[in-house]
Amino acid sequence: MMTRLAPVSESAKTAPQNTVATTPGNGVPDGQTPRLLVLDGHSMAFRAFYAMPADKFVTDSGQYTNAVHGFTAMLLTMIRQQKPTHVVVAFDLDTPTFRSLEYTEYKGGRNKTPEEFYGQIDLIIKVMAAMRIPTISVDGFEADDIIATLSTQGEAAGWDVLVVSGDRDAFQLITDKVSVLYPKKGISDIPPMDAAAVEAKYFVPPNRYSDLAALVGETADNLPGVPGVGPKTAAKWINQYGGLEGILENLDAIGGKVGESLRAHVDDVKRNRHLNHLLRDMDLPVALEDMELQAPDREAVEELFDSLQFNTLRKRLFDLFGAEEEPDAGETHQVPAHRVVVEASELQHWLAADGVDGVTADSAVAVDVISEPVGLAREATAVALVRNDSAVVVDLRTADAELESTLAAWLMSEAPKVVHEYKEALKALSMRGLWLAGVQDDTSLSGYLIQPDRRSYELNELSQVHLKISFDNGAAEPSGQLELGLEEDTSLAEAVQRGYVALLLSEHFGPLLEERGAAVLLRDMELPLAAVLAQMELTGIAVSQDRLATLLADFTAAMNAAQQAAFAAIGHEVNLGSPKQLQEVLFEELGLPKTKKIKTGYTTDAASLKTLLEKTGHEFLAQLMAHREASKLKQMVETLKKSLADDGRIHTTYAQNVAATGRLSSNNPNLQNIPVRSEEGRRVRDIFVVSEGYECLLAADYSQIEMRIMAHLSGDAGLIQAYAEGEDLHRYVGSHVFGVAPEEVTSAMRSKVKAMSYGLAYGLTSFGLSKQLEISVDEARTLVKDYFDRFGGVRDYLRGVVEQARIDGFTSTIEGRRRYLPDLSSADRQLRELAERVALNSPIQGSAADIIKHAMLGVAAELKDKDFKSRMLLQVHDELILEVWPGELEAVKALVVEQMGAAADLLVPLDVQLGLGASWNEAGH
Repeated sequence: MMTRLAPVSESAKTAPQNTVATTPGNGVPDGQTPRLLVLDGHSMAFRAFYAMPADKFVTDSGQYTNAVHGFTAMLLTMIRQQKPTHVVVAFDLDTPTFRSLEYTEYKGGRNKTPEEFYGQIDLIIKVMAAMRIPTISVDGFEADDIIATLSTQGEAAGWDVLVVSGDRDAFQLITDKVSVLYPKKGISDIPPMDAAAVEAKYFVPPNRYSDLAALVGETADNLPGVPGVGPKTAAKWINQYGGLEGILENLDAIGGKVGESLRAHVDDVKRNRHLNHLLRDMDLPVALEDMELQAPDREAVEELFDSLQFNTLRKRLFDLFGAEEEPDAGETHQVPAHRVVVEASELQHWLAADGVDGVTADSAVAVDVISEPVGLAREATAVALVRNDSAVVVDLRTADAELESTLAAWLMSEAPKVVHEYKEALKALSMRGLWLAGVQDDTSLSGYLIQPDRRSYELNELSQVHLKISFDNGAAEPSGQLELGLEEDTSLAEAVQRGYVALLLSEHFGPLLEERGAAVLLRDMELPLAAVLAQMELTGIAVSQDRLATLLADFTAAMNAAQQAAFAAIGHEVNLGSPKQLQEVLFEELGLPKTKKIKTGYTTDAASLKTLLEKTGHEFLAQLMAHREASKLKQMVETLKKSLADDGRIHTTYAQNVAATGRLSSNNPNLQNIPVRSEEGRRVRDIFVVSEGYECLLAADYSQIEMRIMAHLSGDAGLIQAYAEGEDLHRYVGSHVFGVAPEEVTSAMRSKVKAMSYGLAYGLTSFGLSKQLEISVDEARTLVKDYFDRFGGVRDYLRGVVEQARIDGFTSTIEGRRRYLPDLSSADRQLRELAERVALNSPIQGSAADIIKHAMLGVAAELKDKDFKSRMLLQVHDELILEVWPGELEAVKALVVEQMGAAADLLVPLDVQLGLGASWNEAGH
């Protein structure tokens, strides 16, 4: 149940159109006939699977979700259109049924289930559980029998029943109270079939449909019918003799070849009739009244849809169930009274009301900053300060110097503060020359540390999930006294609401952070890092606009040249961005080997075309791939150009709460997706240059950080020895795996070992290694075996980390950063294996992330403490980019090596490599 901030506006009390009124536990309103919606789970899941392209619905972890998405979307449409009061889903099991035991050919000959479908039924069942919709499966029976029993029970109770199924056997259930929604195309065209519709199509009433199917057979169930007997003939006999029983009693009266065929196959007909007749009296584990439609479990839906990456579908679901109960009196949250302060003395009085300068053990104040765009940045225009019992707002647009100075002093003090999105608040305040210290909680970061796999940490999302408070800007009027023009500026009122909700969230998150061992990470790493990142984002990095323009022109020319060469290869123009036109050229006009079959034909994705090019060497394909690469690079450079601020610098934004492993992500623009090894990537990096007045750029990164972490976590003596002696790790490992002296390890051997060493840490299988290295599976398997024979500590660690995670339910980094993996205990093999791969790499990736964060904090602190003018500009993967002030180079180099080397206490040394140059490319190494 959700509660709202009170009091709410009249518009907020009115449910949006097309929402479903749910009254869990209260039964069906008087006078309304209950309406039961029964779905055939497997039937509709397969419909959804083939209706939605699998390659368009894949999570970051590799799980296909097209059937889950399509099924859930279809169900929401059904609920909105049909307005059922009760909903249930029936599923088949993989175990034999009484039909398959009686007739071993039953449902034989069906196509093998596509690999992409595996695991999706389990996920659909999880979605249903989150929506509080019961699912039923019974060992030895089919979903059809469950549906028939539910239809019979519903009709007996006087209910209306809607059956959703793609199985024509369901037609036999149709009565005045039971209808079947039968899909004609995909999951969008699902018209109702009543008795009249069945009779119009098959010439028999629904209760005789199973007789008809017994005679003509059912291909889907592998039940052969009577040769030569079609639906019209079968229907004529059924109507003439009153059903199958009458036909069997008058076999000799039916003449001609069809009569002979019938008499020759009468046993098949009887078998068909026995097998296609649905059971209606099963003992089911769920009663009708337990199927009442309820509001979904919001927290469960949020968590599950985060992992499935269903953002649009999430909104559809919550919009559909938007009509909620009014909160009970005990659930109403009263936003504190607030006012706009116009004098410094008023603010000082409010700040001192809870102690000296507001500093007491339990008197944290929420700070919410209102800002407006200034170019590509944002500048603070007002600040709301909120305690549990009162609040004030300082409007910076009208505040005099004394008031702003009083506010600035308090913001800079160590008075305990709570804020949502601390880094953004810091940046907006800094645009006015203000700063923010004393922050003990950023609820967007604490929410992330508690649930690192969520897709969103917006304040509204977190408040709905954790507090059951619906909080939308403008959707609810804040309570309390509205003074001094506050009613005329709703943004100020909304800031108070946001601050109050942040306070409630912080109180809620405190025990959860302690329970998960994340409080120290928040206090000592993430919050200080937010301040460092804010300063880096504000500083930005200089860009050579001449080089940028040249690069854009070159990539545009390369793209156009590849396009013209592609046209020349086939003798005409074609839209190289149109999959449909490419399919026609590749597979019809040129007759090239078909790629993977998809809904719209055959795939033209990059991986498939690369394989096709390797097979055929066709010039059109070569130019098409060149065009795509140049187009991608051109688009990247155009994005960089659009991101150029008025100061001639690019100010990327870092997110601390996107990657579940703890790694930072870069966006607006993303500087982490610039190709690392290619010549084009180096040219892109060359546009980032040292600022005027500074000496050079310094690039510092870790050498083989993830393998060093592997050596530390596994404790493998061989790896530790190699690093301790300063060996080339991959050459050292290669000498042991291949049984040769280190100097005899060839570059090919070294490359194989390098790919294997990193791959094993990410769950790479022998098959995956064989594809990556283009060797046989047997050779890959031998490589892995020899590797593990030589480095047993690695083998034992990789086995142990998964088993320990299965026991704990989570993995941990060296610093204790957790990632929860419930699917490690899943009965579904694919889900379980995905979770196992995540369990393998999360401690290593996450520890690398923690180490570079420690390094950034150490470098930033030293630069500040020693009053250097050199500054940190970028963090990309395991690399730091600094801008060095004249005369500080040697000291900064020493400082960086010292702080990066001391960022973690491992069993092996951290090796820091430095590079210098006038551009990022020149400084790279």
